[in-house]
Amino acid sequence: MTRIIVTGAAGFIGSNLVNALLERGEEVIAIDEFNDYYDPTLKQKNAATFTNSANLTLIEGNIQNLDLAKLLQDVEIIYHQAAQAGVRNSWGSGFRAYTERNINTTQVLLEAAKDAIHLKRLVFASTSSIYGDAETLPTHEGIAPKPVSPYGITKLAAERLCGLYYKNFGVPFVSLRYFTVYGPRQRPDMAFHKFFKAVLQDEAIPIYGDGQQTRDFTFINDIIAANLAAATVPEAVGEIFNIGGGSRVVLTEVLETMENIVGKSIQRNHIGKAMGDARHTAADISKAKKILGYQPKVSLKEGLQREWEWVKSLY
Repeated sequence: MTRIIVTGAAGFIGSNLVNALLERGEEVIAIDEFNDYYDPTLKQKNAATFTNSANLTLIEGNIQNLDLAKLLQDVEIIYHQAAQAGVRNSWGSGFRAYTERNINTTQVLLEAAKDAIHLKRLVFASTSSIYGDAETLPTHEGIAPKPVSPYGITKLAAERLCGLYYKNFGVPFVSLRYFTVYGPRQRPDMAFHKFFKAVLQDEAIPIYGDGQQTRDFTFINDIIAANLAAATVPEAVGEIFNIGGGSRVVLTEVLETMENIVGKSIQRNHIGKAMGDARHTAADISKAKKILGYQPKVSLKEGLQREWEWVKSLY
């Protein structure tokens, strides 16, 4: 049995990861501060799926205030999922939450990790927002990052810190740059959750710009598989990987697929372009395929169907 820490454990990705680890019989320390960036009752629902497990310890608190040296004593793997997410809220006065939760928190965790003698891997949840408007599509990991949002800047800084602690102290990090993750438990501020909820409430869905933007959408199960591989494959240490869904889709096409799933036409409300949104994203996942054995398995249609079932059960 491996002793594992998952930060941001009550969130969208974190909670799915905790479930997967417990199913494998691992011992998990789940950390989350249950902040109010979105409705904490949704996080409590996520956490309720694992709080009764015998192999789980749930710690409610801010990572910066915890006795990390003590917590990390026998820990072999850390999955660092905790972050202040969301591109559009990272402008203006909200920015401080991003520097605190993305940069400072990661630095505090890395400081503790450098002295953790049993630590074999720290898997860092990074993001495609690091690339911004990438010059090359699909984008490979060697392309120079050019974030177009303050959020992307803070995640890039945190990822670079991981690299520094690896180079100087041997902290065995792996960074996974996620491309637009969706599926059951998706945050309510994310597009598909918002869209499906609007359908249920018979409202028009908000479309930023002309709807011709493209995204590489990645289903949650594929993200979890990538995390599990990143924590175990020896060659992954010190590396950065794109984790995408394997195909790039135009937003208007996604809406057509959604209409097929919900069985009715969806009203659209076009609004101005959002500041900080990249126009196109597409992941070159050849490196993850080669080293991690990563292979996205869930098609967009199947994934959307599963998210629709979940959103219906939620509302």
